[in-house]
Amino acid sequence: MESDPLLFSFFLIFTSAAAMATLALLTRQPLIVSYIAIGVILGPSGFALVSDPTLISSIAKIGIIFFLFLLGLDMQPSKLGNMLKDALFVGITSSLVFLAIGIVIGLGFSYTLPESVIIGVCLMFSSTIIGIKLLPTTVLHHRRTGELVVSLLLIQDMIAIIVLLVITGGLFDSTGYLKIVKVLIAFPLLIIGAGIFVKFVLLRFLAKFDAIHEYIFLMAIGWCLGLAELAHYIGLSHEVGAFIAGITVATSPISLYIANHLKPLRAFFLVLFFFSLGAGFHLDLLGAIIVPALVLTALVLILKPVVFRLLLFRISETSERSWEIGFRLGQISEFSLLIAFIATSNAIISTNVSHLIQATAILTFLFSSYIVVFRFPTPIAVSEKLRRD
Repeated sequence: MESDPLLFSFFLIFTSAAAMATLALLTRQPLIVSYIAIGVILGPSGFALVSDPTLISSIAKIGIIFFLFLLGLDMQPSKLGNMLKDALFVGITSSLVFLAIGIVIGLGFSYTLPESVIIGVCLMFSSTIIGIKLLPTTVLHHRRTGELVVSLLLIQDMIAIIVLLVITGGLFDSTGYLKIVKVLIAFPLLIIGAGIFVKFVLLRFLAKFDAIHEYIFLMAIGWCLGLAELAHYIGLSHEVGAFIAGITVATSPISLYIANHLKPLRAFFLVLFFFSLGAGFHLDLLGAIIVPALVLTALVLILKPVVFRLLLFRISETSERSWEIGFRLGQISEFSLLIAFIATSNAIISTNVSHLIQATAILTFLFSSYIVVFRFPTPIAVSEKLRRD
């Protein structure tokens, strides 16, 4: 009997990812890297066992939509207020520094100005997944170090949302200014309309039927995907719509319940997203990007701790804490992969530049994780002295 291609692909992806994830955890590696590695191995550049990565990529985009929806759910006004008070200067200044570095390096390797700008943008962000996962929640998360790490990541996430808004607005094409004007009008109108709908319709139905958990689950998914589709229809992106959907529900008591129950679904689709990145990675292009990828990796690993140390020290943090935060944020982000993915889809950057960003992300994930687990308290530290849950 002939196997269904989609079912067989899912079998290969998740069985292989489970095995590779086990190896990654044993070697203290981030799981993201194992998912990308499986994509390379099973995709067209490897054994070509998954022959249609485009289909997987389309499914994986739903995972990014849920990722941004959950990020929006976490953006509560009180949290944003505390974040802005202490970390805004450091977050914005560090982002501008790494934007400039990326543009200079991109131009130095003869990439176009738009491509160099995207490279710089991708250097601005640190990995939320690695930064949070390697924080001992019972020790640091509720102390100053953990608060600053989370605050800086939240600021970077907000900047990334703005970048996505600009990219999907078509800033780099010939009619970019018209699209930007349209987006600047549509964006606040969507927020206002969504807020009104949530207050007077959505929350009332959720309160009326809050005892039926399946109903809450369905309404959350429907609201997320519905607003994502509406955003796309009016000229924004699915991702921006999902983020707005999350923000508008964030102040309600039901937001924590929704966030907790959608995380497994998000994780399912994120495995597919990172797999699709690996499956789309052409190993034959490695020779063309390896030198700039190594240069960018070295700069990120060396300069991010230095820049964060200097900026945090300026706002009266201790030198020891400033260095630790810098090393914990010393990589580029899964948001960088998302921006590269969308920029390539919108023909802003070439396939070579997309692969350069992917290679830099993978290398910084690897080396940064090793630095953190060998030097600082983490749940998966090599030393018993440093291992903290």
